[in-house]
Amino acid sequence: MHRQNIVCPVSNCMEIVPTTKRHAPDMDWYRIMMNREETAALQERYQEVAERVRTAARVAGRAADDVTLVAVSKLHPAESIDVVAGMGQRVFGESYVQEALAKQETLHALDIEWHFIGHLQSKKARDVVGRFSLIHGVDNLKLAQNLQNRMAMLPVTGTGADASVQDILIQVNIGREAQKSGVAIEELHALADAVRQLPLLRLQGLMCMPPLHCTGDRARPFFAHLRQLKEQLEQHLGVVLPHLSMGMSQDFEQAVAEGATLVRVGTDIFGERTA
Repeated sequence: MHRQNIVCPVSNCMEIVPTTKRHAPDMDWYRIMMNREETAALQERYQEVAERVRTAARVAGRAADDVTLVAVSKLHPAESIDVVAGMGQRVFGESYVQEALAKQETLHALDIEWHFIGHLQSKKARDVVGRFSLIHGVDNLKLAQNLQNRMAMLPVTGTGADASVQDILIQVNIGREAQKSGVAIEELHALADAVRQLPLLRLQGLMCMPPLHCTGDRARPFFAHLRQLKEQLEQHLGVVLPHLSMGMSQDFEQAVAEGATLVRVGTDIFGERTA
């Protein structure tokens, strides 16, 4: 147990408060300010989701550690991340660059891993390389090249990421939806070939989002299709791709059954978003 002088954001007075290495020191006042019932409910929701992930893996005949829970914290406050991190959760997913970077600064003392799971514009590549251990949504060559170029110019350390290489997933438009991001299925191999020529990017697998109206068992055929695409791509490239990022609050059990290694769960952990 450590003690540290912290300025209370409410009274603006200096106070001495205990801190632990599991929590960000400057988050202690915010943890106190959180309604105890809200905190308890958040902890309970997290425990339920973590158990559901373990159960889904067991039912699918897989080891529990085959599946990583990505707690999707976008549009939720940093203090909620701190609470969930205190429960043992290590991987958090964000979708908005500036929001994510602000949270990383606030929570820099925590031993957690950040994934970028949202749509990423090419011009934002300079802000994310080296700051996220995995970028889930690469879907075009221009973005991949910008990530490569920025990695060559400005590697960033101390953010839970490997500064020598940027791990990425290719997002596939699995539902062939005109309004949704993702590479077309027919163009997947060509994009993967091009990405493999960029030495500072490391392709780790595929990501998808089924059509919005396809949840639960209706999403399962899309997850099965992405698994098949990964297997075909592995044969094409002659390498093993370790990750399938698929499944969210409403369908992650079905995704695990079809081979997901990363499930992205937000609402069932953090509750409904306020923005």
